[in-house]
Amino acid sequence: MANSLARATAFLLRKPRFPIACPNRRLNLHEYQGKALMQRFGVNVQKFRVCDTVEDALEAAKQLAPGAQELVVKAQVLAGGRGKGEFDTGFKGGVKVTTSPDDVGKFAREMLGNRLITKQTKKEGELVSKVTVAQGFGPPRETYFAILLDRETLGPLIVASPAGGVDIEQVAEETPDKIYKVPVDIKKGLRLDQAEDLAVKLGFDKNVAEVSQQMINLYDLFIRTDATQIEINPLGETGDGQVFCFDAKMNFDDNAQFRQKDIFAMEDRSQTDPRELAASEHSLNYIGMEGNIGCLVNGAGLAMATMDIIKLYGGTPANFLDVGGSVNERQVFEAFRILTQDEQVRAIFVNIFGGIVNCATIANGVTKACRDIKLKIPLVVRLQGNNVDAAKVIMKESGLNIESADDMDDAAQKAVKGAGI
Repeated sequence: MANSLARATAFLLRKPRFPIACPNRRLNLHEYQGKALMQRFGVNVQKFRVCDTVEDALEAAKQLAPGAQELVVKAQVLAGGRGKGEFDTGFKGGVKVTTSPDDVGKFAREMLGNRLITKQTKKEGELVSKVTVAQGFGPPRETYFAILLDRETLGPLIVASPAGGVDIEQVAEETPDKIYKVPVDIKKGLRLDQAEDLAVKLGFDKNVAEVSQQMINLYDLFIRTDATQIEINPLGETGDGQVFCFDAKMNFDDNAQFRQKDIFAMEDRSQTDPRELAASEHSLNYIGMEGNIGCLVNGAGLAMATMDIIKLYGGTPANFLDVGGSVNERQVFEAFRILTQDEQVRAIFVNIFGGIVNCATIANGVTKACRDIKLKIPLVVRLQGNNVDAAKVIMKESGLNIESADDMDDAAQKAVKGAGI
């Protein structure tokens, strides 16, 4: 639940100022895909192989063992915290390090075909269908490096720390003085002097030139691929002075799909919530949660307020579903279909403020959905704003069991009661 709320909050913070037709799910790549992309832009990563069978993993270990102090086996799922995760079989750790090629096969056998549960996955975990086997060089000195879009500086922002290999949130909380932030002028790009200064602050005294160039290459990747985030944790230095990006997390702007077709073709939809995929196909924004009150709203701010007030009266939201400002009757129907496919939903709360949205459009979509889906769970509708009187007439004359409310307090209480809480 906490992770879902965090995702919903993040969505609110990044939501564009003006309504747009397409959703904002943000493409997320696997680590091995991100590393392959980095290689195209001249970024150093250790040699690795992608494997989907135990036999492949053993062969990769034999190929990579020469010249490697260690071999690293990593489960490939779209979630962080893999090293501290646990499989549904009880096997602990989605990242394993060994000096024995034979161990690689054992680790791959424990990972492939099983579900890895981390603090960032859903409670049942994610199915591991691929692992990577990579060269290791002993414990590296680990630093943190990321590029993201920052609303405060209205451009790219580099966030870096000499304390890498752990959650950056933990570093920010415990040792905020170890966090460095470097705004980048979007017109000039990352300057060499900025990169060199940051390399020194991160402790790369003997590798300033190489690390600076790596940072510039990463910034080039960020800009040319329409990325919204590139996170390298860790950006490490081996005992013999080699510098590698040992892990990578990348997100890309969905609005740039038309010019980044090769990158978006890499999307692994098997690890995306089917409800999110269904919503995106109809230009709806959906994030699933663990509660039992379905929420259909327009506007991310109203969605957050709706979830808050449901919690205030003892309920738990089942989702974050924003239909946006240009919703039509068909989208309302699809939103209901997605909500009612969730077996844990015991009541639906429709909370709409009609500004750009015509409340009558919502009412027509709601009544049609109730009839076609044969809705059997309680439905509470609160409409305010544009054409609300006509909307109320539509719902009243429908003859359907729709409970109307004029304010959010009343509506939230009715929804919580309808869910049997």
